[in-house]
Amino acid sequence: MIVKICGITDHDNALAVAEAGADMLGFNFYAPSPRSVDVDKATAICDTLRDELGADCPVLVGLFVNMTFGDISIITNKVGLDFAQLSGDETDNMLIELRGMGFKSIRPMNKEMALDDVQYFRQHFPTDERVPSILLDAYHPKLYGGTGEEASTEVALAVKELVPRLMLAGGLNPKNVADRVAAIEPWGVDVASGVESEAGIKDIAKVKAFIKAAKGS
Repeated sequence: MIVKICGITDHDNALAVAEAGADMLGFNFYAPSPRSVDVDKATAICDTLRDELGADCPVLVGLFVNMTFGDISIITNKVGLDFAQLSGDETDNMLIELRGMGFKSIRPMNKEMALDDVQYFRQHFPTDERVPSILLDAYHPKLYGGTGEEASTEVALAVKELVPRLMLAGGLNPKNVADRVAAIEPWGVDVASGVESEAGIKDIAKVKAFIKAAKGS
C-alpha cells in the first residue's frame, strides 16, 4: 500500500512526515489552495530532503491545476520533482508532452463519467510503477480536490477494474482509511486535510496513525 501525503508546505513538517513512513510527498502549486507553496520554498524543502534522506527520500510530486506544459516543466525542473499530478481540466495532450512524468487526477460525477475518463486517459498512463496510473478524487463542482468529501466506493471499484494502479483520495483520515482500503483495495491512498492540524501543516500523530491503518501494520 502506497501512501501519499499531499499539501506539504514546511521543511520540518516534511521531514517528520517522511520519517513517519510516507512513500510520496505532494507539493501543491495551485495558488488558490490553502495548501499551496511557492516554487522557491518548495525547492528549498526538496533540496534539503534529498540531502538529508538520500535514497530514502519519498517520491516528490507536484500538484498542478490547468498550467501550461512550459510552466509545469520549469517548476518540476527547478524543484527537482519526480512526477507531476494533473488535477485540473487537462487533456491527454498534456500527458503526452510530459512523457511518462505525469499522471491524471479525476473527480467524476458518477460511474459513467469515471469510465469515460479512464478510457480517455488510459493510453497515456505512466508505466513507472512508483506512481499511480490514475488518481480518483471526490467530485466537487468547483474545487480541485482537498474537499474532505469521500469518493464513491462504486465508482472506485469500477475504475480499479480498468487500471493497473489506482490511487484513492477524498475524505480519507486515520479513522476511515482501513475500511476504505479493505472495501476497495487500491494501489495507494492520498490524504491532505485528513491528517492536518491546520491547512498545510500535518499532525504527525495523525500521519503515523493514517500510515499504520492504511498499510495494516
